Amino acid sequence: MRVGVLTGGGDCPGLNAVLRAVTRKGISVFGHEIIGFRNGWLGPIEGLTTPLTLDKVEEILNRGGTILGSSRTNPYKVDGGVDRLKATIAEHRIDALVAIGGEDTLGVAEKLTQEGVPVVGVPKTIDNDLDATDYTFGFDTAVHIATEAIDRLRTTAESHHRALVVEVMGRHAGWIALHSGLAGGANVILVPEQEFSVERVVDWVQQRFERQYAPIIVVAEGAIPEGGEELLAGGEKDAFGHVRLGGVGTWLADEIANRTGKESRAVVLGHTQRGGTPTAYDRVLATRFGLHAIDAITDGDHGKMVALRGTDIVRVPLSEATAALKTVPKERLAEAEVLFG
Repeated sequence: MRVGVLTGGGDCPGLNAVLRAVTRKGISVFGHEIIGFRNGWLGPIEGLTTPLTLDKVEEILNRGGTILGSSRTNPYKVDGGVDRLKATIAEHRIDALVAIGGEDTLGVAEKLTQEGVPVVGVPKTIDNDLDATDYTFGFDTAVHIATEAIDRLRTTAESHHRALVVEVMGRHAGWIALHSGLAGGANVILVPEQEFSVERVVDWVQQRFERQYAPIIVVAEGAIPEGGEELLAGGEKDAFGHVRLGGVGTWLADEIANRTGKESRAVVLGHTQRGGTPTAYDRVLATRFGLHAIDAITDGDHGKMVALRGTDIVRVPLSEATAALKTVPKERLAEAEVLFG
C-alpha cells in the first residue's frame, strides 16, 4: 500500500512522534510506502509530497513541531480544492490517508470520507477539546509549560507584591487553564465555559493581598466577563472561520489595578505553549496513536479516528469525534472554586 500522511492546523509537541510510529510500523511490519504531504491539506491540493523513510524519522521523536509543516488550509474553501486533492491522491496512487489534526483538520477528513476518500484520523490539539477521546497529545506538554510559567511568575509576584494575570490558550475550552491553574496553585481560574464576574475576581484578589500573599490569576484567552464578549487580537478570520483571540489578560490586569489600587501585570504565554520538546506522556500517547492508525489503514477501517479511552486505544467514527467540542463540565469548575482566594 501507498499511505499518505499529513499534519494540519496548529502545530503541537508530539506530531513527529506520530509520523515516526506510522512510518516505522508501516514500513517494517506491513511493507507499506509512506508518503508525506507538506503543509496540511495544502499538500494534497498542490501535490507537495516527500517520501517518509526510516532514516527520515530516526531522530524526530523528541522534536517539537512537525517535519512536514502545517497550515490552516481548508480544501472546501479553496476554488477547486477538493477536486485537486482527489486528483493528487490518484496521481500518486495513494491507497489511504492518515490525517493528524484537531477539529478543523478532522472535520475535513470526515467530509472527505463521505465523498469516498479513505482517511483515518489522529487527534491532535493542545486544547484537549476533541470529543470521543479522553486526551489528545500536546495537551500534557502545554499544561507543563504553563505550570512552570506560573511557578516562575509566583516568585516575582511575591517579591513585588503584585497581582499577576497569566493568559493561556483556550478558545472555547478551558482545559489548559484549569489543569495548569490547579497544578500551579492559582488563586483564580477563568475559562470560556463560564462567564466571570470582575467584582468577584477582585474580591478573591483582595483576600489574597489581605493574607500578605500575591495573587495569581490564570485566564483562558476565550474567557468572557459577565455581560461582555471575547477580546479579539485581530478581526480577520482563517479558512475555518476562526478569529484570533487575545487581550483578556491585559484587560483584566488593568481592571484589577484600577479597582484595588494594587500593582498588576499580565503575561501572555501564547505560542510558547505549543513549542519545544514534548513530555514523555505526549511522546508515548502520540506513538500509540500512530501505531494504531497504521493498523486501521491496513485493516481498511476508514472513516475512523484512533482515540484514548481509559488506557486503551480504540477506533471511533470521525463523525463522532467532530460532532461537538469537549468542554470543561461545571462540576470540574466547582471542584476548583473551593481553592480560590
